[in-house]
Amino acid sequence: MNKLNALAQHKWKLIILSLLVLPQWLHAQQKDSDSLLQEATLDNVIRYAIKNQPAVQKALINEAITETTIKGKLADWYPQINAAYNLQHNFKVQTAVIGGNPVKLGVDNVSAVQLTATQNIFNRDALLATQTAGDVRKFAKQNTGATKIDVAVNVSKAFYDVLTTKQQIKTTSEDINRLERSLRDATYQYQAGVTDKTDYKRATIALNNAKALLKTNDELLKAKVEYLKALMGYPVSAPLEIKYDTLQMENEIVLDTLQGTNYNTRIEYQLLQTQLKLQQANLKYNKWSFIPNVSANGAYNFNYQNDQFSKLYNTNYPQSFANLSVTLPIFQGGKRIQNIRNAELQINLIEADITDLRNNINAEYAQALASYKASLSTYLALKENLALAQEVYDVINLQYRSGIKTYLEVVTSETDLRNARINYYNALYQLLSSKIDVQKAVGQINY
Repeated sequence: MNKLNALAQHKWKLIILSLLVLPQWLHAQQKDSDSLLQEATLDNVIRYAIKNQPAVQKALINEAITETTIKGKLADWYPQINAAYNLQHNFKVQTAVIGGNPVKLGVDNVSAVQLTATQNIFNRDALLATQTAGDVRKFAKQNTGATKIDVAVNVSKAFYDVLTTKQQIKTTSEDINRLERSLRDATYQYQAGVTDKTDYKRATIALNNAKALLKTNDELLKAKVEYLKALMGYPVSAPLEIKYDTLQMENEIVLDTLQGTNYNTRIEYQLLQTQLKLQQANLKYNKWSFIPNVSANGAYNFNYQNDQFSKLYNTNYPQSFANLSVTLPIFQGGKRIQNIRNAELQINLIEADITDLRNNINAEYAQALASYKASLSTYLALKENLALAQEVYDVINLQYRSGIKTYLEVVTSETDLRNARINYYNALYQLLSSKIDVQKAVGQINY
């Protein structure tokens, strides 16, 4: 019976422990699952990076900081209400001689409670905050957008770089399988006395070179995947399996090369335009320094006085007042004039930056478009070369098996085919990267 009770107690302990631990375990599993990509396509990789990249997160935090700063500045328009409390015991009360008679001024115990209120009527700091709040928020959002664009562009190029290496590995693996078959054929022919050992050695050399290339690309792929993870903000220890459709990528290479540049679509131009507005507001702020600050003030004081501490709060001698305060600096040694001149020069500086950016955008677009056209021409030529190399290899391989061609010609055609395939995929991914540069130059990449 005791054993049965002990067993039942142990069972209930396990059930309770499971109820406590299972929800936490499921939550942790769900969290880990949410932090990983189930299908690492280019679009998913970019979305993941924009959500998890530390640079984007920092930009969003800066947006939140900007919002709290704006609200803190705008709070100056609300009435500023304060309270103060004072309790004082005089060991020696001040005495004054009036008409030859000493008169005690005050009592031994004094206490006061003060309530004050101040309302800004005209304050250039608060007015500046009101007029620039929208532009400051806009500037913070534009900074976040610029960060997202940079992340998307860098992640896309790193993604294509990984694809290039993966395709080279795939091509080399297929070459190794083909070379292994060729080596077996050359070995059998050598052993049968049909050919000398030259073909056998050439096949061995080609196979060893392919294996060395495969090993090199395998190591490069590991480094490139880790670099892509870093750009994405992806967990280091988590696997990342890239998924892609070569046919779909071939369909995405088309780009309108007749479109012109539109400065307003570039985030850098938008940032400078917002900076210009903020600097123009700063110029107004400095001009407002010649206008007085106006505020209304009021206070109500509870004054308690008594020589006996126990009766200090029995009697109140209140005091209250309200006033209008006007503050006007008359002479500051020319400081305000110099501040105005400085603000004007800052505007001129931003206008010069805008002109310089326009020139750079035109040059960037021309360079990106030229690179895209050159990459497109190279891609089309190498695509044709791939088809020709495949056809040449098939014919020569068939002729070699028929005893018409030598093994050297087979090796040469295999090398040409391998290079054609590698060059074709390199050209495809380079073309897609060039397309990204053109889209960025014309401001088509926005987040």
